[in-house]
Amino acid sequence: MSRELLTVENLVMHFPVRQGVFARAVGAVRAVDGVSFTIPSGTTLSLVGESGSGKTTTGRAVLRLIEPTAGTVLFDGVDVTRADKATLRGLRKRMQLIFQDPYGSLNPRMTVASVLSEAMAAHGLGRRGAARRGRVMELLELVGLPPEAADRYPHEFSGGQRQRIGIARALAVEPDLIVADEPVSALDVSIQAQILNLLRDLQQRLSLTYLFIGHDLSVVRHISDHVAVMYLGRIVEVGPAEAVFDRPTHPYTQALLAAAPSADPRARTERPALGGDVPSPVNPPPGCAFHPRCPRATDACRRSVPALAAADGAHRVACPVALGREPF
Repeated sequence: MSRELLTVENLVMHFPVRQGVFARAVGAVRAVDGVSFTIPSGTTLSLVGESGSGKTTTGRAVLRLIEPTAGTVLFDGVDVTRADKATLRGLRKRMQLIFQDPYGSLNPRMTVASVLSEAMAAHGLGRRGAARRGRVMELLELVGLPPEAADRYPHEFSGGQRQRIGIARALAVEPDLIVADEPVSALDVSIQAQILNLLRDLQQRLSLTYLFIGHDLSVVRHISDHVAVMYLGRIVEVGPAEAVFDRPTHPYTQALLAAAPSADPRARTERPALGGDVPSPVNPPPGCAFHPRCPRATDACRRSVPALAAADGAHRVACPVALGREPF
């Protein structure tokens, strides 16, 4: 059994809504509202859901790029949310981020060698001169780029090559955990497959742990060991990837999978009827946040927030109606 490298407990991220001359807080955007999950070392957990469900905010709060409102994030036994500056700086090189946009995440004024060397210098890894240059060459080879790429600028590369540079930058400080924030969504489909295969290969070679954030279900299925489905800041279904994809239980998960395009007519299913729009995170509905759009909602769904309950094994679902149990 792998040890649990990352444990997130009841993570909350609310952004205040301010109005008036004195910018008084008149409400809050409930971007993340009590999220909990664990990631064993060397595995991949994917967060999926519609835009605005809180996936990216969760990833940034885990890294403490934004300060969580409440909750606990344990990284290898250390509480990230309460770490002082010195402790947090030591953790930074073990937790890295791959950005979504390979065009905007690289400094256009810096060569690739400078981009990769900057990460090493920032964390004081001690490499100087020829030794640091040699490490740059190792990183380029690791992500499938030629040595001559070191002295070129980001605008000279394609989108897929830029994302490889972004991956190399994340690897430069030899991390244990990588948060990949929709790393292939801005790329062509053929390039997406190459980057996903590279991430899987790097995971096996370097024993990396991934928190993968995405909305493309075919991409998520390809790379995930476990999947957590988010809706309006909460996890509504979580479990091994094969369980979530082959036996989706929550009505929202079923709707997501049914809406995914498929080239195989035999794989198509009748889409569950979903009416209305995603509610506002400023004023979420009472009870289960999905009930205004759910075809199976009951009066109990409108009154109480359902907790995650076991469906089978490690597969858990926040819907007692779908599990055939007494509501709440």
